[in-house]
Amino acid sequence: MNIHYRNDPPQFDGANLQMHFVAEVDGEPLDCSITAEALEDHFGAPSALEAPLREAFERGQARIHAVCSRVIEQTGGAVVLHSGRFRAPDSVDIKH
Repeated sequence: MNIHYRNDPPQFDGANLQMHFVAEVDGEPLDCSITAEALEDHFGAPSALEAPLREAFERGQARIHAVCSRVIEQTGGAVVLHSGRFRAPDSVDIKH
């Protein structure tokens, strides 16, 4: 499975308090997102407002993409990263 991430900035979803980003899996786009709670808990966002969430996403982008790739490899589908996905060291133990 070939996974890479577009350089596009994430899109803020205020209704669901998520930041959406696109992974390309074997050349096909796949919508992925991370919750505001995860960005607050693990990447230092001080609030669920758009600007702090964007800054936190940028700071944690490498880890967010790494965890997202592991979940895609396990599920093959769209991903919503909740806070619990980041609790284990390097998120090695991902459970559904």
